[in-house]
Amino acid sequence: MKFKLIFSALIIFSLLLTSCEKNKNDDPGTGAAGGIPEKTMSNIAYGTDPLQKMDIYLPANRSMATTKVMILIHGGGWTIGDKADFAMYMDTLKKRIPDYAIFNLNYRLASFGVNLFPTQEMDIKAAIDFIYANRSSYLISDKYVAMGASAGGHLSLLQAYKYSSPVKIKAVVDFFGPTDMEDMYNNPGDFPAVTIALLLSGTPTTNPSMYQQSSPLTYATTATACPTIILQGELDPLVNAIRQSLALKTKLTNQGVTNQYVLYPGLHHGDDWSPATY
Repeated sequence: MKFKLIFSALIIFSLLLTSCEKNKNDDPGTGAAGGIPEKTMSNIAYGTDPLQKMDIYLPANRSMATTKVMILIHGGGWTIGDKADFAMYMDTLKKRIPDYAIFNLNYRLASFGVNLFPTQEMDIKAAIDFIYANRSSYLISDKYVAMGASAGGHLSLLQAYKYSSPVKIKAVVDFFGPTDMEDMYNNPGDFPAVTIALLLSGTPTTNPSMYQQSSPLTYATTATACPTIILQGELDPLVNAIRQSLALKTKLTNQGVTNQYVLYPGLHHGDDWSPATY
């Protein structure tokens, strides 16, 4: 994932297909003799915007009783990026968690006053609502895990901590996602404060409720949070290891929420993480 390239574009701030059309990328896959075959579906719409689409990877012999769900959310500072960022990891994910159904999401991107936050948060919620509503068709259970990188980590945490309907996320995997948006503005590092202000329609002074409601740290409580693993580069210039990831780990621990914090010495914001590290 070229997160360094993605975030260098931040300062610039940078049709629906008919539902009855047969998806040309459907892959019937294989399964055990007489069983349910593996299936891949690309660019399935969960909304009316061209970016409200997902790729779906359903395992063989799935069932509503046993098949768990992994939700993937790409990064890109809420303004760029694509579900294709996870493409190179799909094979290894399917090998490591072969019994999971994997849903790789796109969402609307913020740009010059359009699709400002919480548009991205609401899109993730809409996508999960769509997945849950179609659970009998996909043959999946109600056991969901969310995983995201950078802005996708932030969105994964918000979804996991804030929402319990129609399904409560059971666990979340956070690759260096922002957790405290006020701190992101006040201590921006290489992440421009003006980008945060544009995204959240103001500053922590002029729009404090937006900063509070957009911060996973706000919801990191016993009542709302779920088991969490946080993966963080020590030298990350965009999402500070101490003020963002470690702050979340500390609050989760103090609240008695199961968590793990993994710090990668010498590594930055994903751009120098090897595929093997991921």
